[in-house]
Amino acid sequence: MTCNKDIKITIIGGSRGLGNWIAKKLIKDNFNVTITSRNYETGYKIAEKIGAKYSDNNIESVKDADITIFSTPIENMNDTIKEVAPHTKENSLIIDVTSVKKEVTNTLLEHTPEHTEILPCHPMFGPRVPSLEGQVVILTPLPSRCQKWYDKIIKYLEDNKAHIVLSTPEEHDKTMSVVQGLTHFSYISIASTIRKLDICVKKSREFASPVYSLMMDMISRIVSQNPYLYYSIQKSNDETSLSRKKFIKEINYLANLIEEGNEEQFVHEMSESAKHLDEFEEALGRSDKAISTLTRELNILKNSIGIEIGLEHQYSHNIHVGIVKDVDAKQVTLSNLNGDETTLKLSNVKILSDEELLTWKKTNLTVHHFDVSVLFLKTCDVDVLLDIISNINVIIDANVKEVYEGIQVPNDYISITFHYCVFDKKDKAIVEEYLKGMGGIIR
Repeated sequence: MTCNKDIKITIIGGSRGLGNWIAKKLIKDNFNVTITSRNYETGYKIAEKIGAKYSDNNIESVKDADITIFSTPIENMNDTIKEVAPHTKENSLIIDVTSVKKEVTNTLLEHTPEHTEILPCHPMFGPRVPSLEGQVVILTPLPSRCQKWYDKIIKYLEDNKAHIVLSTPEEHDKTMSVVQGLTHFSYISIASTIRKLDICVKKSREFASPVYSLMMDMISRIVSQNPYLYYSIQKSNDETSLSRKKFIKEINYLANLIEEGNEEQFVHEMSESAKHLDEFEEALGRSDKAISTLTRELNILKNSIGIEIGLEHQYSHNIHVGIVKDVDAKQVTLSNLNGDETTLKLSNVKILSDEELLTWKKTNLTVHHFDVSVLFLKTCDVDVLLDIISNINVIIDANVKEVYEGIQVPNDYISITFHYCVFDKKDKAIVEEYLKGMGGIIR
């Protein structure tokens, strides 16, 4: 695209959820963003916080927009498009980000002026993801209705390393009836069944295999979301109704096979399903990775007791830095520089890499600078010495400030002045002892 600031983007429903995530992402990429919402006071505050413009008038907000993104609830999407789309600017682009495509696409075609382009879109992620990288974005482009903007949108998604899937509205809805509709319905049904069986989930995890724990995490993730949204997903896609009915019929059929003691037919059905899925090795590989992730960070933390680490809270994004004092299966306790202890749930934190930890410390801690002059034999290699010093674990950065030989320096020696910086003043003694251990004589 050209200079991003020159492109005006209006997000209808940009004050929360996915619309708000998109707004923040586009603002970060330096686009000129306006958001709208139903509540003026709330919407204005959110716009001010994220650096967007705000409008409480959907129609006025799109008249000058180069791109209009509809991110309203599914049940309101068609009515909002009918009201707003006719007022969009000539040669501009409309994108919707709803999870149902056939009906919304028909509404767009019926109510969008011929001079406005259309690109139906379905981002397969929620507002909790950190970036577009690796995220699936489904596009259902319409012939001759997205000629000016199509390549620009594709390039933007590719530059952000998104995984682009091209489809038709019909194929999309049929596939989504399983990918979203059937999956959500089955997970919600399992959660409801566990509740009505009065099973304590926390207690059940003590009995559980890693597969059960992983499944329960996925179920909990689904049922803890907005139930109105998930009802809308079930209700708005006609194909999902067919999938649910087929699912219920199949459940009853398999249950009857078990009740009737028909082992042979049950085994046959399960075997045929395995053949149809036809990805045994890939599924094992992916699930093994997912299962190993459950214990990988726990093992890292257990091996880090007595060592300084950094942890980022996944939801607040607060950074906690300190010495690992204690770790169990559920939580970790850190002791910070002031000796205060903080206990965090393992499920809520991510371990910072060495580079991320160093970046945080440079931003948040005081950096102390020192110069030290050291005598070494002339036969030494200054670059090698600097490399060794730079890798002392307490040193943030180091360089050679001066190399001197003269009457103040004994024969066969040179004086090297190193400049280095550390976070703790006490580390000056560690650096000097290290230099002495290398055969240096501190002047």
